[in-house]
Amino acid sequence: MTNRYSVNAMYSLAAEQDIEIDDDLARAQRRLRDLKARISAQSKKNFVLERDVRYLDSRIALIIQNRIAAEEKNHLAEALEEVDEEYGLWPDERKQSQYSNLFFLLQSEPRHVATLCRLVSLAEIDTLLQTVMFTLYGNQYEQREEHLLLTMFQSVLSAQFETTTEFASLLRANTPVSRMMTTYTRRGPGQSYLKNTLAERINSLIEHKDLNLEINPLKVYEQMIQQIEEDTGQLPPSLPRGVPQEIAAENPDVQAIIIPRLAMLMEIANTFLSTIIDSVETVPYGIRWICKQIRSLTRRKYPDASDVSICSLIGGFFFLRFINPAIVTPQAYMLVDGVPAKHPRRTLTLLTKMLQNLANKASYQKEAYMLSLSPFIENNKVRMNEFLNQLCEVGDFYESLELDQYMALSKKDLQISITLNELYNTHSLLLQHIDYLSPNDKQHLRILLDELGPAPAQVPRKENRNLDLPLYSRWETPIQDLSTALMSDSVTQNDINYMEAKSIFVQLLRSMPTFDKRPLELSLLAERSATSKDPVLVRRGIKVQDLLSELVSAGILDRGDNFKIMQDEVAAEMVHLGNAREKVNLESRSLEAVYKTICDHNNYLRSQLEQYKAYLQNVRGQSGKEGKSTGVGVVTVNGKEKKPTKTSVLGPYRFTHAQFEKEGIIVDSNVPEPRRVNIFFNIISPTPGTFIIALHFKGREKPILEMDLKIDDLLEKQKDNQASLDLEYVQLNVTKVLGLFNKVFSKRR
Repeated sequence: MTNRYSVNAMYSLAAEQDIEIDDDLARAQRRLRDLKARISAQSKKNFVLERDVRYLDSRIALIIQNRIAAEEKNHLAEALEEVDEEYGLWPDERKQSQYSNLFFLLQSEPRHVATLCRLVSLAEIDTLLQTVMFTLYGNQYEQREEHLLLTMFQSVLSAQFETTTEFASLLRANTPVSRMMTTYTRRGPGQSYLKNTLAERINSLIEHKDLNLEINPLKVYEQMIQQIEEDTGQLPPSLPRGVPQEIAAENPDVQAIIIPRLAMLMEIANTFLSTIIDSVETVPYGIRWICKQIRSLTRRKYPDASDVSICSLIGGFFFLRFINPAIVTPQAYMLVDGVPAKHPRRTLTLLTKMLQNLANKASYQKEAYMLSLSPFIENNKVRMNEFLNQLCEVGDFYESLELDQYMALSKKDLQISITLNELYNTHSLLLQHIDYLSPNDKQHLRILLDELGPAPAQVPRKENRNLDLPLYSRWETPIQDLSTALMSDSVTQNDINYMEAKSIFVQLLRSMPTFDKRPLELSLLAERSATSKDPVLVRRGIKVQDLLSELVSAGILDRGDNFKIMQDEVAAEMVHLGNAREKVNLESRSLEAVYKTICDHNNYLRSQLEQYKAYLQNVRGQSGKEGKSTGVGVVTVNGKEKKPTKTSVLGPYRFTHAQFEKEGIIVDSNVPEPRRVNIFFNIISPTPGTFIIALHFKGREKPILEMDLKIDDLLEKQKDNQASLDLEYVQLNVTKVLGLFNKVFSKRR
């Protein structure tokens, strides 16, 4: 421990653990801490719900689109089950203790998580980010956790800059790093900023439901001729349908419509930009610090990069991943009630394009009509770059983090609330990459994982309970004597005594609000405390009397002037605490609104999930009318309730290499021509929507290769235009495979 830290801060932290203060400030601080904890917990719930909604929305949409049999929708029902807190098993006490050690290590040494985030696949990153952002560092308003999370970001960003070879591709692609940055902005402080900064501006815009500011000449032309046809019943020959973009843009009537719209769009964009620029001091510290790291890393890695290029990278994060999503879909961020009408929605989209072009280098290749808005870009370039640079002007936190880390070792109440599946998934990912994360078997991470052994399997959703996991380290012993930790060449024992005495006097005044003697008589305050009926106050009173005596003996204080130096400092500290109370109350009022917004969003997400439940029940009902069991719940057959029978495995169904080639299912084969006659495929369906393709060679009992496939994964491949499925020896056509599954299995259940 060095003398860089405020000695007073150390003793204030220590004293808070010793005396239970109950003045107005303490009560306000407790209310604020409770509110922040509720916001953090609710943010995590919303993140999980949003992910569930996205998953179910995409899967159900794909299944409807492809008309898969109703039974295959029911495997989604499991994703809608509520957690039963009485169901399932906890890890035993020994395992919980080991997990406590492991997650303390992960939280306090962010490099492990930073490396893991770079190693996992895109399919794994969302689940890991849930654990990192909303569990491991889930207390979004707690300084230590926030600073540790940002330290992890620094490590991840540094690695991204090291591995990216082209400046133009920095932070652009959809990578685990970009997902991390987007997820970080969805935490409580970011959501609070968006609501306070943008909600009023967006709401005033969307009130004008009929204000049409479309500037795409083709769309303006189509809207114009549609209006003429509605008004007159016919179209003049000079206004044909289906004209190309160039012809529409040359039409004088279209130009006359667009010109005033351009002026209005630029005026609105200027008001949005001014609002954002004026809010720079309220942008959350963490978001500004990430901007600072982007600038710093770019300058080091690309010393020849211009300031404009660096600002475009900062703008790519701040606008593309933070501001613009909230403007273009304000209902998703609970900035407005309901979805905006068609015309305001289009205006918001155009505004985000303008802001993005301004912040992140203008590009008009795909949308040439946006070139008409270039005056907005030219007039605001300097202003925007100044703002983006100003975002980066924040201090570092390394010194305070070191102090926080030290204090964390002494705390007995560090804990996280984590689900069993988060626990086991993180354990599993760490084991998968342990040789890279911890190659030395003497390292703490390796020791803990070796002791934990294999990761348990994921539990069903119903059993995925929350565990309050205390965090502590087995390798560190809390330092009981703070004085020992503070001793250094430039911090004397007298300095320590002075700071401790001052801190105790402040605590005593807060604990004894009836002591209102002015000017402060410190000796009387110490005497009152030492002779009170409260044993804690007695101990502190005697302690501060001893400290005063030592300071007088050392010539630091003078009894003759009633310890005036300390008297003035204690009085100033009490004034500061009074101001702090007002700030705490103001922050609480602001966060109450944020908490309400987050809860409203939670209700909105839950209503969406209820709609999915209703949809699935409807599917079951329709299947019941046809006299078929769908395999979920109690169904009706011939008017009688009957429990569904257990789903049976369908198959295997056998197909030769030649059959697959003839049907066009095989698009490419690495099997030598003479051997193809001995190759065949077995396909089974163990459960609805799940299939196993096994590639066999005649005469061999075991298959050469097996692949487990989910129907919705195949549908997603088809939607993403991924035409082939790689079975190592053969490439299969995804669409033809889907057709085969429908043909073979849809009528057999």
